[in-house]
Amino acid sequence: MIAVVTGASQGIGRAIAEAFSARDAAKVALVARTRPALNTVAEACRTRGGEPLVVPTDVTDDAAVTAMAETVRSEWGTPDVLVNNAGSFDHAPLDGLTLEGFREQIDVNLTGAFAVTQAFLPAMRRRESGHLFFMGSVASIMAHPGNAGYCAAKHGLHGLARVVREETKDEGLRVTTVLPGATDTPTWEGVDLPEDRFMAPEDVA
Repeated sequence: MIAVVTGASQGIGRAIAEAFSARDAAKVALVARTRPALNTVAEACRTRGGEPLVVPTDVTDDAAVTAMAETVRSEWGTPDVLVNNAGSFDHAPLDGLTLEGFREQIDVNLTGAFAVTQAFLPAMRRRESGHLFFMGSVASIMAHPGNAGYCAAKHGLHGLARVVREETKDEGLRVTTVLPGATDTPTWEGVDLPEDRFMAPEDVA
């Protein structure tokens, strides 16, 4: 199995990459901005039986996404699984959220997933097989005060995934949206919730 996981340097993305490696001895393309962190994840994947490929990429950079997709194709071909997991979280009340901060939430959580999906979807459609995952959140279907940018982005991601599902449902592709709640990852650091409200990234994976 060939899998591409964005946001693979930590949290849920790392757990997913390691799970693929352990369960399926998968070839896993590890996509995130930070090479040293990805190298650490790659070693963990190897010890679990996987074959990792480190591809440092900023999903908000169109040229970088195109180059990443070409690297994966040249190394392994068309992926069987694409996990759109790259994300960003900024807790701020609406009147304290800057336009720049709002745009960053949209760019990372939504536009990045759109760009990565576009980069791989045509080949998956031609092959008539593949599974696309979109890592949403309970914020994809609920409103959380203080999280306007994140909620807007995750609602949009949920809508994007539904459109991809409708456009490809007769072409042999599967589309899954995952909507986890609070997860024990760096994204949630500083959020005032009881410890028992957080799930482990491995449980999401």
